[in-house]
Amino acid sequence: MYPSNFWNSLPIHRLKTIIGLATLISTFIVAALCPLNTLQAQQNLPNHDKKKLHFGIGFGLNFSNFAVTHSDAFTFHDSIKVVESPRSPGFNIGIISDLHLKRHLDLRFIPTLVFAEKDLRYTEISPEGDTEVLKTVESIILKFPFTFKYKSDRFFDNFRFYTIAGGRVDWDLGSNSKARKATDIVKISSYDVLAEYGVGMEFYFPMFIFSPEIKFSQGLLNLHVPTDGLRFSDVLGRLRSQSFSISIQFEG
Repeated sequence: MYPSNFWNSLPIHRLKTIIGLATLISTFIVAALCPLNTLQAQQNLPNHDKKKLHFGIGFGLNFSNFAVTHSDAFTFHDSIKVVESPRSPGFNIGIISDLHLKRHLDLRFIPTLVFAEKDLRYTEISPEGDTEVLKTVESIILKFPFTFKYKSDRFFDNFRFYTIAGGRVDWDLGSNSKARKATDIVKISSYDVLAEYGVGMEFYFPMFIFSPEIKFSQGLLNLHVPTDGLRFSDVLGRLRSQSFSISIQFEG
């Protein structure tokens, strides 16, 4: 039994993580139970695999953070002793374009609007004891991914597994990289290039395909924009974005 002030005592970033994980688990349960009706004798959408091009829509949750590399100045810094980046939840929605290349291989382009945030948590030394400072980088990202999708044959006529791999370019519409009047922020670049990979399942209904998918992304570029005189920036070397997401897709 939790004490009455348990939830009030939790840091904001922990509350966000708990809420995000609860939503993630609920989504998995829905994704697992809803498609059971497709496992039947009659094959749904029998001509779908003959289509050269089809479209769809997807939406889901993402959990993002930075892979942090310290600068040389961090070793000699007298007030900041720890910098870390906990995962934070976000939301994304995208439009699917799928080009059928071979029997088991598709090329997918899914321009996506992403609402995300990444936290930087600093532990500062003070005479009164260590204190934590949280810097949140809020982002509205347009991402442009190209991925290859390798599919298995259908099982039970209406079910199959698939894997995806590829890359994407991100454009952060909310980037603060050009901010001038700021003394305690961390500037982040507007553009990023990432590698992506993941797995998913397709369930064939009479009118559409339902696909739960898990995907991992790893940034290849350093997003940190060094700025002299910003103490929260001086201790940082490289910041690379990384995330995992769960999405639900509907294709026709």
